[in-house]
Amino acid sequence: MRIEKDNLGEVKLSDDIYYGINTARALNNFKISERKIDKRFIISFAQVKLAAAETNLSLGYLEKDKGNAIISAAKEIIDGKLHEQIIVDPLQGGAGTSLNMNFNEVIANRALEITGRKKGEYDIIHPLNHVNMHQSTNDVFPTALRIAVLFYLKELEYEIAKLQEEFQKKEIEFRDIVKLGRTQLQDAVPITLGMEFGAYAEAFSRDRWRIFKCRERIKVINLGGTAVGTGLGAARDYIFKVTETLRNITGLNPARGENLVDTTQNLDSFAEISGMLKTYAVNLIKISNDLRLLSSGPHGGFGEIKLPPVQAGSTIMPGKVNPVILEAVVQVGLKTVSNDQIITSIASTGNLELNQLLPLLADAILETLKLLNNITKGLREKCIKGIKADSEKCKKYLDESKSIATILVPILGYKKVEEIVIESEKTGKSIKEILKAKGILNEKEINDILNPKKMYKLGYSDEDKIK
Repeated sequence: MRIEKDNLGEVKLSDDIYYGINTARALNNFKISERKIDKRFIISFAQVKLAAAETNLSLGYLEKDKGNAIISAAKEIIDGKLHEQIIVDPLQGGAGTSLNMNFNEVIANRALEITGRKKGEYDIIHPLNHVNMHQSTNDVFPTALRIAVLFYLKELEYEIAKLQEEFQKKEIEFRDIVKLGRTQLQDAVPITLGMEFGAYAEAFSRDRWRIFKCRERIKVINLGGTAVGTGLGAARDYIFKVTETLRNITGLNPARGENLVDTTQNLDSFAEISGMLKTYAVNLIKISNDLRLLSSGPHGGFGEIKLPPVQAGSTIMPGKVNPVILEAVVQVGLKTVSNDQIITSIASTGNLELNQLLPLLADAILETLKLLNNITKGLREKCIKGIKADSEKCKKYLDESKSIATILVPILGYKKVEEIVIESEKTGKSIKEILKAKGILNEKEINDILNPKKMYKLGYSDEDKIK
């Protein structure tokens, strides 16, 4: 057992824990969500601490033995060790000070251990004087958050690209399946199933591009700006070097903000990114609901496509299989929209030189990115890859629908087609049956009109008319 003191008193800490008195107080003060800090955020935070230590060591501000010990401790966290010691709640007052102190204390005590000292011997390696040298929570926390977001965005761009590719494969696979189009959930003119999947692929193509642009928006960091972006308390040569060090450590491309005061106080770039993620979520929700409709039934619904069965769908109805992956996608989409509202509110309610609600923003945007990464991969692997078309059912609905008559207007004229539709309504016969019975068109001519190749021509020409 060791005892640590501050100006508020003293706290007893077990010898086996690496955090110190500030973390212990935060643990007691912020019993809120009972959740853990995002793993990617922990790694990114440690990378920022590593960049600061390497820069301070190279410039002579840290003694060699202390600097190397701090560097080793930070690297251990980056490698996945000591994560259980980062224990503060993601939701906390103080604009992230509790999390920064959690890292400072864990790194300091591990560095002391590396040098053969005991935890708590802060006169040798101090959480603030050494680990937090030339730093403030106000530049470390948002920088670590931006690094974590950059990593997640890079992964998400890749996952969306793979999802787009899977839809493009289905576009080709279903290219020749002509089916009934629907507007306002009512019968409309024919379309191919491939066209529908091609439209989905195109939507995700735009999302992929938006995510790429997001990475440009978020790469500007305020590391070196310290408390309010003026750099007060940090050495000038440290300020100009630390971002380059961080760039080398992360393999990303962070850039020091031209106006660190702006980068410290304004969070509009996060709101912009969240808006892009919300737009992706909107597409996920819409397309997932489309696929649920197209696969509905299988006997009492559309049933034009078949989703891969992944688990039993009912505890009372044997054999029932539900579109659970698509349902999960919609839930993630709605959570993303909800988190966007939180992020928007936070970005607009910061005060003067700092946004004091940054921990909640961090929690929301990291949750969104993690959920979107996971569900995008799950949608591709567990649903889209295994979708099959029921071409016979597509043909049946098309043959039975009167909307096919619209295609005949340029060929037969509006009046003639109207007469055919009226007769179909009265007799219950399909449009195709009447065309053949009256000798207006034969089977070959009808099939030629509905040729999938003509669906891709964008309108008709003289050569499409029946001679």
